[in-house]
Amino acid sequence: MPFPIKNSVALVTAGTSGLGLAVAEKLVREGARVVVNYASNQERAEKVVSQLQQLGAQDGQDPSPRPACLAIKADITQRPQVESLVQQTVDVMGKLDIVISNAGWTKFADFYDLNQNVDEAVWDHCFSANVKSHLFLLHAAREHLQTAKGAFVMTSSVAGVKPSGSSIAYSVTKAAQLHLCKSLAMTVAPSIRVNAVSPGFMETNWIAEIPKTKVDEAKEKTLLKTLTDVEDVAEQVVLLVKSTSTTGANFVLDSGFSV
Repeated sequence: MPFPIKNSVALVTAGTSGLGLAVAEKLVREGARVVVNYASNQERAEKVVSQLQQLGAQDGQDPSPRPACLAIKADITQRPQVESLVQQTVDVMGKLDIVISNAGWTKFADFYDLNQNVDEAVWDHCFSANVKSHLFLLHAAREHLQTAKGAFVMTSSVAGVKPSGSSIAYSVTKAAQLHLCKSLAMTVAPSIRVNAVSPGFMETNWIAEIPKTKVDEAKEKTLLKTLTDVEDVAEQVVLLVKSTSTTGANFVLDSGFSV
């Protein structure tokens, strides 16, 4: 039987734009109460909360004395802030059933220039954001997810499946994240399901910083000659939340790039 999203509480890290926002919107439409985490842009976070509240009202979200949506600031690379994020979520919302661990980090470098890929600070921050943050978030949320028999879904990348992407540090830490996904699934089973999605090059707001020639090259390298659709990835995330038969899995949505 699918996991019931209606009346559940979901926490989405990096939830105020891109894939995180797309997932948050879909969860609200399914009847969830949603907490979106953000790193710094409070104005955008407040607008997103208002947007999600309106969406929930339109879709007939059940009335509750607790907020339908909430934004909480936290740096996911700082363990005390991760723990506080979970505690604030439970204090305000009353419970926690679903975690979408969507945050990550990169710094662009020429993948084929070794000299650009040996910055220790970049490696350390990539490991903190792309690996340790997911570990610490599940650890902080474990008790609540066990009670709910809930779901923990993390966003990785096709760069973790096939060496590619914004830097070697990013690719390697995304691969480590996928191994972490399997390890955590083994550790917290059977009460919590842990899965990952690995999108290809998605058309989100940050794409504006990339030259059109690079975007066209990325499309040409895929079998479908297109970028990965954000809504498709968000739909897969929601399916993993619902599926009570899936854990330790990674779903690649990359328009055929890694084939």
